[in-house]
Amino acid sequence: MSIRSRLKMENIGMLAALAFYAIVGIVCFIMLPIANFPPHIGIIGILSLVTAYGLLRKRVWIIWFVAILFFIATTVSLYTMYILLGKDLILDISMTAYLILTWVFTAYTTTKRKTLQS
Repeated sequence: MSIRSRLKMENIGMLAALAFYAIVGIVCFIMLPIANFPPHIGIIGILSLVTAYGLLRKRVWIIWFVAILFFIATTVSLYTMYILLGKDLILDISMTAYLILTWVFTAYTTTKRKTLQS
């Protein structure tokens, strides 16, 4: 089955989750040299791209990656917001949005785990 036909058969929620994790992975790799190569951004980027690939291929093991990303993203986002609260409004808004979207897509992916069997 080709990728195009697979994407047409996808429901909109899984496609949104796939896009979210792919965009987060790409943004992390763009931010990596700008932020002077901190390892946690690289780890989030790699795990996000692997998660997007797993969602595209509908793999069952992706639930573990989503759970790992949930804890890592929650910890990094809350710590960043705690340290920089009020100093940079754009960073506060983006970390809040990232945190909320991570929670939403984690909940959605775990509830739809039956559709991830291949």
